[in-house]
Amino acid sequence: MPEILSTDGVRLNYLESGDPAGRPVILVAGFKAPATSWKPQLGALEKAGYRVIALDRRGHGASEVGRDGAHDMDRHGADIGDAIAALELENTTVVGQSMGGNSIWALLSAGRAAGIRDIVIVDQTPKMLNSEDWPYGFYDYDSSNIDTLFASGVPDPGRHSLVSKGPVRVARLLKAIDLKAAKAGFTPAELELLNDHAKRDWRPTIAATAVPVLFVAGRESDFWPCEHAVASAALAPLGHSAVIQKAGHATNIEQPKAFTVGLLKWLAR
Repeated sequence: MPEILSTDGVRLNYLESGDPAGRPVILVAGFKAPATSWKPQLGALEKAGYRVIALDRRGHGASEVGRDGAHDMDRHGADIGDAIAALELENTTVVGQSMGGNSIWALLSAGRAAGIRDIVIVDQTPKMLNSEDWPYGFYDYDSSNIDTLFASGVPDPGRHSLVSKGPVRVARLLKAIDLKAAKAGFTPAELELLNDHAKRDWRPTIAATAVPVLFVAGRESDFWPCEHAVASAALAPLGHSAVIQKAGHATNIEQPKAFTVGLLKWLAR
């Protein structure tokens, strides 16, 4: 498998396909999701002539976990920047789903926007903690349970059950996820990362972002109101938003055709 070495010495796996001379598109999956979860998008992106790179974040897929204490959003953002630098990418579209999306903001907050043409965020609110000025966070997560809600993993807000998705969407999810990782529970490194992720606020970074950004939401998002996409786009100088019907948090997996069509239109701008 191809890999790069991060600046702190961690081997990061990635999958590459498509035209080596094409405009690069980096795909960054969410929490506990491997690079292979982007498989529903790969064929269309390759056919359209893009150089497609799906990155396994540290501790995900085939990438190394790394040392203790190196599991926060800033390090995950730096890893994306390290991949862009190591592969010498320019004019790159970076697509992040869930936590992968906020990892992009961690990269930009460190002043590392080099090589990035535009950004696509897939069903990820920039602030998970609900407050008076941001009611688009994780359902029922606020100052009263800031230190406890994510202490042992990702809670189920109980808004959209797996059964409600129907057999086709469920089959797509089961095919895309790493069942072994899902059943293994949460490691200390994963909980360290999850808790940092839950407490961060990336709205100032979005407001200072000079490149175009598309915020995509699933209408039936399992974790937060889909209105987060419109609200996030309003923060960005060059923000846009889209809501995909009959899709939950794993928007690109649950409704792959609708998501991929929208992504290709965005890339063709």
